Amino acid sequence: MAYLEIKDLSKKYSDNEIIKNVSFSLDEGEVLSIIGLSGSGKTTTLRCLASLEEIDNGEISINGEIIYKGGISLKESEINERRSHFGLVFQSFNLFPQYTAFENIKLPLSLREKRNKKKGQPYLSDEEINNLVNDLLGKINLTQRASAYPCELSGGESQRVAIARAIALNPDILLFDEPTSALDPILSKEVLKVINDIKKTFKKTMIIVTHEMEFARRVSDKVVFMNDGVIVEEGTSKEIFENPKTDILKQFLKTFDNIV
Repeated sequence: MAYLEIKDLSKKYSDNEIIKNVSFSLDEGEVLSIIGLSGSGKTTTLRCLASLEEIDNGEISINGEIIYKGGISLKESEINERRSHFGLVFQSFNLFPQYTAFENIKLPLSLREKRNKKKGQPYLSDEEINNLVNDLLGKINLTQRASAYPCELSGGESQRVAIARAIALNPDILLFDEPTSALDPILSKEVLKVINDIKKTFKKTMIIVTHEMEFARRVSDKVVFMNDGVIVEEGTSKEIFENPKTDILKQFLKTFDNIV
């Protein structure tokens, strides 16, 4: 049984169907990259998983449990519960400019623990939260930048803070929307290392939308190639990049000259 299973995911805006019966699965700890041209449905798929968009049809299951079926209206509390399974790292980082790196990681965690306390559920103390945040800062090599504000951080440092903030909430699946798009090649390699470290250290299941083919080739266990809202090809990183089967994927990969 797959850890994450997506069945027939569909989403449309008015009469424009953006994703059409998208299905894939992942084992626990695997990394999947979703590649394709702009407008192929990659980010919409990610946003549907993160509950930023409602799905029209399909099912999302984690560890054998269906957590959502398309076409069913949910209460806000149910949407929040569904969102807790996924941690999204945004393309633009979305750090709070008025808070330090430490505070950016701590804030959503503190809010969640306050809600748990109010509900009479187990919760972390402030000291335990601080210890967890400091531990995460150490793991992403930013201990010395804990008191820095986003405007004082490099793009790579900001991305690492955003990643740590997502990990702090301990989601089942980490989602990345173009994690290297705003970074130069050196910082892109830095973020690639962080994601590889997350894979090894935290054993997190991850889905990454990216236009960086070398990045996808190196970090992924599986790769999905989308076009016009459907999955055209899927397979291991080696299969997709070294033995593409469809002409459209072959043409797509020919536009990148650094993935041989």
